[in-house]
Parts: sequence; structure tokens; C-alpha cells
Amino acid sequence: MNMLNNLAYRIIVTAFNILGLLPRKWSVTLGNGIGYIWFRIHKKRRKVTIDNLTLAYGHEMKSCEIDALALRVFQNLSQIIFEIGWTLRQDKKDYSRYFSIKGLSHFIHAHKKKKGVLLLTAHLGNWELLSILTAMTPYAISMTYRPLDFSPFNRFIVEFRTRFGGELIPKDKAMRKLFRSLKQGEAIGMLMDQSVDWYKGVFVDFFGRMTSTNKGLALLALKTESPIVPIFIVRDGLKFRIEFGQELPLIKTGDKTKDVEENTRQYNRVIENMIRKYPEQWLWVHRRWKVKPQLR
Repeated sequence: MNMLNNLAYRIIVTAFNILGLLPRKWSVTLGNGIGYIWFRIHKKRRKVTIDNLTLAYGHEMKSCEIDALALRVFQNLSQIIFEIGWTLRQDKKDYSRYFSIKGLSHFIHAHKKKKGVLLLTAHLGNWELLSILTAMTPYAISMTYRPLDFSPFNRFIVEFRTRFGGELIPKDKAMRKLFRSLKQGEAIGMLMDQSVDWYKGVFVDFFGRMTSTNKGLALLALKTESPIVPIFIVRDGLKFRIEFGQELPLIKTGDKTKDVEENTRQYNRVIENMIRKYPEQWLWVHRRWKVKPQLR
């Protein structure tokens, strides 16, 4: 089994490096073509995406506009594999040509508090490229993640995300590790835009509808008082922009249940505002509203 896993891993690495040989304009064209085919043949994910967009924008857009936006979602997602390959072929000194950073002072100011930093992020743009920040700045960023079921691909993703520093922290039973990392002044990124089971989250508003949202970030912030800074990466033509937002105020009244809800609602609001700026770049193929309050 180990031999087969090692072979699969080598095939994956080789495939991504081959994709990285394509000129950027070619990979964009090819990615758009693959996205179009994926949109047409994957009826289930197409329906999920259109349903999600209708929930969010049905009162603002016509159905034909939603269909067109859904296609762009698939095309943007299809760019990710080519962009991963492309960055593998780039030298670190070249990243400043293709990646810009906006609002870094917000992160630096939070880091100086020496309580660690919690970074609020989402599956926006090409979130897999956030690790580039560690190559461009003196700051190492770790991320929480759910290990992938296919171990050779999981190995590739772990190595890709940590190749400049930082580490990946599995979500299951991660709290002790997170507390220790924050105490040591480290920065931890958390993807906060996916649906979770009702017992793992709280129901708060997202695009005008209540949805179960991970409460882990709020619990960590209330316990440690580590500053929370939003960070997102978005495409800007053939380049990318890493955007930091202002540090978010910690809502702490002493009522733990209410505080978790209010802080989580604030996180959703920040994520929603970014998605509204770049709607075609978010992961609309995920069933974000699948867990409903009445199912508790």
C-alpha cells in the first residue's frame, strides 16, 4: 500500500509541475474551457450553485444573470489546479511581480500585541495560494484544515501549503494545539465559510438566511483574546491580491452563548461583504445552507 501511495504521490506532483509549464494565458483559457464542461455535465453541483446564488441574489438578479454567474463560478474554480502548478514553477523572488498585499499594517499591528493572531478567511479566489504570504513576509502562518481522504493528495496539499513555513493543524481535537500556538505568538488561519453540523456551530445570518456556522473561532477569541484579522486572496486579472482587513472588535459581555453568536455573526458579515465584491470567486458549489435551525 505504501508503494502505491508513493507512486500516486509522485504522479500528482509530476502532473502539477506539467500544468505549471503552461503559459498563464493558455492555462486561463484551458481552465475556462474545463469549467464550462464541468458546469454542463455536473448537474448536481450546477443545481446546488444556482440554488445558492438564487437564495443570495434572487431578489437582485434575473435567472439568466444567475446562470451566467454560476458558469463563472465553475470557471474560476477550474483555474485553481493550473495556478497551483504555476506557483510551483515560480521562484520566491518572482512572487512580488504577481502578488500584491493590501492592508498588511493591520496584521503587523495585531501581531505586536504578542497574543498570537487569529486570521479569518474563506474559500475565496484561490485560497490555496495564501501560503505565498509566508514567502513574501517574515511572518509564518499556520492553518486549520480537514485532512483529505486520499492520502497521496493530502500529502501533496500539506507539503504545498507548508513549503514556506507554518503548519497545518487538523481540525479534530485541535484546540489544545491552537491554544499553545497562540500563546507562543503564532498566527493561525481559519476557513469559516462552510456548513457544519448544528452541534458544532451556531445559527447566524449569512446572505439573509440563518445557517450553521463554526463556533470555534469565537470560542478561541473569547478564551485567548487574541486579535482577529480578516485575510482573503482574490484574483486581479492574471495576478493576485492578498487583502487584510481591520482587526475585528471582540464582543465580550459575559454571556458566553450570546457572545459566541454575536462574534460569529460578525465573522459571517465580513465574509459576506468580501463575497459580494467578488461573487464569481467564492465556493458556491458547497451547500452552505443545508443545515437548518428546525433540524436541531
